[in-house]
Amino acid sequence: MSPSTVLFYQITASSNSHWQRVVVLLVAAVLLWFTELTISRWGFGKVGDPWVGLAEHCKHTRPIPESEFIERQHKLAHALHALQVSAYVAEPGGSAQFFGNISSSSWSLSERPLLFMVSPIIQAGEVVPKVIVLTPSFEEARAKLLAIPGANVTYVPWEEDEDPYAVGFRALPGSATSRVYVDGMVRHFIVDGFQKVAPGVDVISAPLEITSLRERKSQAELALLQCVNEVTVLAIRTVQKQMYIGIRESQVRQLIDRALAVAGVTDRWALVLFGENAALPHGSGTDRVLGQSDLVLIDTGGSLHEYHSDVTRTFILPDTRAPDEYLGYWFAVQAAQAAAFVTAKEGTVTSRVDEVARKVLAEHGLGQYFTHRLGHGIGLESHEAPYLRGGSDDIIEAGNAFSNEPGVYIEGKVGIRLEDCFYINQGGDAVYLTAGVGGQALDPLHP
Repeated sequence: MSPSTVLFYQITASSNSHWQRVVVLLVAAVLLWFTELTISRWGFGKVGDPWVGLAEHCKHTRPIPESEFIERQHKLAHALHALQVSAYVAEPGGSAQFFGNISSSSWSLSERPLLFMVSPIIQAGEVVPKVIVLTPSFEEARAKLLAIPGANVTYVPWEEDEDPYAVGFRALPGSATSRVYVDGMVRHFIVDGFQKVAPGVDVISAPLEITSLRERKSQAELALLQCVNEVTVLAIRTVQKQMYIGIRESQVRQLIDRALAVAGVTDRWALVLFGENAALPHGSGTDRVLGQSDLVLIDTGGSLHEYHSDVTRTFILPDTRAPDEYLGYWFAVQAAQAAAFVTAKEGTVTSRVDEVARKVLAEHGLGQYFTHRLGHGIGLESHEAPYLRGGSDDIIEAGNAFSNEPGVYIEGKVGIRLEDCFYINQGGDAVYLTAGVGGQALDPLHP
């Protein structure tokens, strides 16, 4: 019995006269109708409130501990030393976050560079990391508020009338060596700046020996990725139960944002597309009303302690009357996703996984409607290397994490995409990050 029904009986039972009971009965009936309508449409006040479950799901998680950051810095220093490279340079963002706990949200990029630099040095016969933070002089005090782990952190300020790259290069131990590695996402004017002040030094993008340190996720990282991707699926399911024919795309976006916010997810985003709007993979920008025959596509995610989710579900409501043809497309996309998942193993070339998904859709006569790569890496960025795409010769390694998102997009008619992220375990097999809440969508009605 719902709380509103209990209230109804309590009010009518407490009325003394016949007419009081009649009046109260009418008022209570209206209140009951309104309350039940609100509950069925928005999910407020239910026993076992789904919003409460979302709030609890990732409550136990904690940020990456300082000890893991220090371990990462030591691995980086050893790799740089083995390669005879004087330094690794990154801007605030995914890689600076991985090694130094400096995200782009904690320090926004501007024309004045703040750089995170790591050099290998020898102390007591051991290779250890020397962390240097190159900062605008007037921002030095703020830079020192950044929670950068490490025992050997030095802040090197540059004045407005100085060349920051000359100041930064002079600060590097062993700056006479012939190479400096930069993170692949560093802006080009920074590479040019270092190259200009050190013309005899190769300033080049970091190779696989460096990038793989971040691409291969630790157990602590995978735990965060699992929880945030699980709760994103739960958010979609919670919102589906509160949708109805006639709701607008913008209303569903608001519900998704609320659900993820309740779950403790930050940097939230959502793409909500109904019917033919989903035939454009990134949408058409309208605010369409959900029709009786429409499928719903929700692509959404956010971050938990800097680690990202990315989940897409295409589904229907219980009272949807979708064409059988469209439901057939849905199961073809599901089959492509499943085939890619079982193909993704340690040692497999990433392009092979993409190829298998395309082959399944081609066998259903839908190959021409899958128009984007199969997937991307995920971690401290929602899209990062390595990628599951044709033409790639990257090799899948244990600890890699990817999205798996085949789709069918028939312009003017329908769009369907299913996306779950997975990682490669130490046994070399793929495991869905959403496995804890069921993994793949079961069918169009059960996302």
